[in-house]
Amino acid sequence: MRFVMLAIVALAMTGCASSVVTDYNSSVVFGNYSSWAFGNGTDSSSFISLDGTRVRAAIERELNRKALRQVPESEADLLVNWQIVPEERLQQIGPGLGFGLGHGSFGWLLSSPPPVREIEEGKLVVELADSESKQVVWRAASRRYLNENQSPETRRELIDELVSEMFARFPPGLDGATD
Repeated sequence: MRFVMLAIVALAMTGCASSVVTDYNSSVVFGNYSSWAFGNGTDSSSFISLDGTRVRAAIERELNRKALRQVPESEADLLVNWQIVPEERLQQIGPGLGFGLGHGSFGWLLSSPPPVREIEEGKLVVELADSESKQVVWRAASRRYLNENQSPETRRELIDELVSEMFARFPPGLDGATD
């Protein structure tokens, strides 16, 4: 019975866990910002990846919802930089094996850990920097990952969900959540 209760509590806590974590400069007055531009150095002659197009569209949508105007980089109060940071993680690909023998209160157990493989996934990070000081004033990072096994639709939905959750915490202090 104790195990069942622990499992229920763990499941409930997992459901409440945020998919993103944010950080910000607490001395900045975010109400002073009214415009933004992408400032990650992309120019019109370079290619933007498929995920890059998805991320840019989601960021534009969310900042428009915040009533911030998109302007040329030279006129912007905030510069937006984003990246998909590659991370190598281990993924379980099957069950472990176990064998036990015993009689009464005595026994032997042999087991092997489950087989794992190394996979590369991407963590989305979005930063907003003050255009004058060039210092990051707000940062959000995902706790969920993009990987190559996801369909284009799944990737778009995940990016939309993550960016929406990130900007639900912007400007900081309005939602009462702190990370």
